[in-house]
Amino acid sequence: MDFFDKTGKMAIGSRLRLLTDRLTADAADIYRLYGNDFKPKWFPVFFVLVGGEAKTVTSIAHEIGHSHPSVSNIVKDMKAHGLIADNTEHSDGRCNLVRLSEKGIGMAASIRETCDDVGSAVDSVCREAAHDLWRAIDEWERLLAEKSLLQRVKEARKIREKADIAVIPYEPCHKELFKSLNEDWIKQHWEVEPHDLDYLDHPQEYIIDKGGFIFVATYKETPVGVCALCKMDDPKYDYELAKLAVCSEAQGKGIGTILCKAAIEKAKETGAKALFLESNTLLRPAIHTYRKLGFRELAEYHPAYERGNIQMELILK
Repeated sequence: MDFFDKTGKMAIGSRLRLLTDRLTADAADIYRLYGNDFKPKWFPVFFVLVGGEAKTVTSIAHEIGHSHPSVSNIVKDMKAHGLIADNTEHSDGRCNLVRLSEKGIGMAASIRETCDDVGSAVDSVCREAAHDLWRAIDEWERLLAEKSLLQRVKEARKIREKADIAVIPYEPCHKELFKSLNEDWIKQHWEVEPHDLDYLDHPQEYIIDKGGFIFVATYKETPVGVCALCKMDDPKYDYELAKLAVCSEAQGKGIGTILCKAAIEKAKETGAKALFLESNTLLRPAIHTYRKLGFRELAEYHPAYERGNIQMELILK
């Protein structure tokens, strides 16, 4: 259809629904062709009950892959049309069971003939088609069970947005951004400490002039994140990874990870052997990012900030 050619794969749900509606309309006419007052939506429940065994709504729902309320509504509808017998109870009376009525059992032979002829008709379509829809549906169900369409869209979105993310060198014009982004995230949980202000008010003197680096992340050319490598006077660690902050509007795009990777690569370029960082376990996304990048928690630590409760290291060589 021209409409679906224009929309592309975005309308896959609408296209499948249209196909389903077409098949369902045909199914209703097919049941009438065989003289049965039978609704297509009843078929899955009818099929599992046609063997004669009484079953609970829960077991039916599990077997056909429907929700409990959906099966319950179908059973009520079938019962209103005389296809379901009065509720049968377990010997202890705990749970109602569902079984076909005499009318439902009597309809089984005709439904079997209908199934045989529908099967032959579907086979004929499969022979004429270039692709096997039945196998394709099975494959799609398996793949979407492994990873939902929502998960795949999130991944596609990150890939698209990543193309609009860049890391640029720090310039004096970024001074206020560097301070405001860091103050914003600190104030969400704690108070800004004097040690913070040394770096935030004087990034040139306390970071860059001492051999460190500041990185600025942009999204669609707008600065949205910052991170620093602060030179350390420590025989074990060359730099501290610090002052990582991303504005709230740009979070969830992987910008923090990109900034950290840029800092790590810069440290490697300078010949650094190890990096250090201090954080707080309350910042779960950040800690998760650090672990993914290879940072490991130190067994003993002496925090420089009141909010610090975890220190980590990354060995580069």
